[in-house]
Amino acid sequence: MICTRCPRNCLADREAGEIGLCGASFGIRVGRVMLHPWEEPCLGEKSGAIFFSHCPLSCVYCQNQAISRGQAPGEIWNTDRLAAEMLSLQKNGAENIDLVSPTQYAWEIRDALAAVKDSLQIPVVWNTGGYERAEVIRSLRGLVDIFLTDFKYGTPALAEAYSGAPDYPEVAARALSEMHEAVGDPIFDGDRMKRGIILRHLVLPGGRKDSVRALSLAAQAVPPTGVILSLMRQYTPDFAPREIKTLTRRVTTFEYEAVREHALSLGFDGFSQDADSATAAYTPEFAGE
Repeated sequence: MICTRCPRNCLADREAGEIGLCGASFGIRVGRVMLHPWEEPCLGEKSGAIFFSHCPLSCVYCQNQAISRGQAPGEIWNTDRLAAEMLSLQKNGAENIDLVSPTQYAWEIRDALAAVKDSLQIPVVWNTGGYERAEVIRSLRGLVDIFLTDFKYGTPALAEAYSGAPDYPEVAARALSEMHEAVGDPIFDGDRMKRGIILRHLVLPGGRKDSVRALSLAAQAVPPTGVILSLMRQYTPDFAPREIKTLTRRVTTFEYEAVREHALSLGFDGFSQDADSATAAYTPEFAGE
């Protein structure tokens, strides 16, 4: 089966062993499974995180690059193993099933979810960089409860420079709209989200104007009141190449607050971060790292 899972549309025959532009080949490669305490508060203190290896994007500052770029080999699973691990996470106290960087295995994950969805009493979270085909999002209706999605860039120039994806703003806006069609406005049980969209945006150093543009595009794609915004200040230069000078520092208070004020003016509500969130200490370790 040729690969059309992500917007790269590279057409690699992964079942025959060809490697896609994302780096993935046959099977489902998993970097780590854990009860993860560092997702947004409305997801709880113990997300049942399954970190998938490889990624359709090529973000130069990626904090999970040990698995997104294949440095840590991980294990190859089939759909039966993936389905069993989801049930095991639930049994061990996970408050959700957190599928981290799932896009390159979308069809396989969909099949695993279809097998166990009736047995899961906790939400399923599609934790994505936002670079998704609308058709894939549509195929997940009834299987995914929460989309935890990035909206990284507002301009093709920055998307090309940092992630090699100049079409990112257009693709992410279309995918976000499809996500809202799939799960609707946020639904909570107390302080825990049961259904809806958490929209993440990471403010980058020197990227204030691009962030303003990104949030404006997101607000055109979905009603700002129809998502929970997670405005992140956790960028750290630990993972970026030193030759990209704009990425060798942390975000300033001025930059972050300017973006936060714009988000509020658009009608977004949700989570913000303090400056002390900008540390590599919150990055999980992966086998082989």
